[in-house]
Amino acid sequence: MSHLILLFSLFLAPAFADGGSQKSAQNLCSKYVSHKRQKRDWIWNQMHIKEEIDTPLPHHVGKITSSVRNSNAKYIIEGEYANTIFKVEETSGDVYAFERLDREKKAEYELTALIIDRTNNRSLERPSKFIIKVYDINDNAPVFVQKVFNGSVPEMSPVGTSVTKVTAVDADDPTVSGHATVTYEVTTGGEYFTIDDSG
Repeated sequence: MSHLILLFSLFLAPAFADGGSQKSAQNLCSKYVSHKRQKRDWIWNQMHIKEEIDTPLPHHVGKITSSVRNSNAKYIIEGEYANTIFKVEETSGDVYAFERLDREKKAEYELTALIIDRTNNRSLERPSKFIIKVYDINDNAPVFVQKVFNGSVPEMSPVGTSVTKVTAVDADDPTVSGHATVTYEVTTGGEYFTIDDSG
């Protein structure tokens, strides 16, 4: 029995010693972390806006936010149509569009976010690029790629003989389901001819 007690105490001694060293290591680590300079970083919502929004301007696009804490901080944007189509509220970082956008003219805009000290114009954070994407609405009708398509077929041809192929295109975003899908229909002469979805 005395052998068991002796062995048990031998196993416990290193464990207690190790626990003490772990505690001191944790204390040292937390002390180091508390004095370490915190990394600043840009944070913002995903920037997107629907095209052709039929509500009064300006339209809210999103918000740029930096973790910088400075009472003199001021947000600025630069880049494509900055301070013309797009403007930022300098204290909140809210970004607004001052024109109705058309995705078929331009699908995205690349801008740069900056935060400066308004008292001396010094940068408080490294600039960061961001993109404003314009979301598609199904606002375009398909159009034929040419005014007249000519076709011919020999007389007495069997049913199902190909006569011609027509093509129409839709300017809406093909990645949005149904927005750029084109289907065809014969409106006159349907008793003689049919057309499939490939034209």
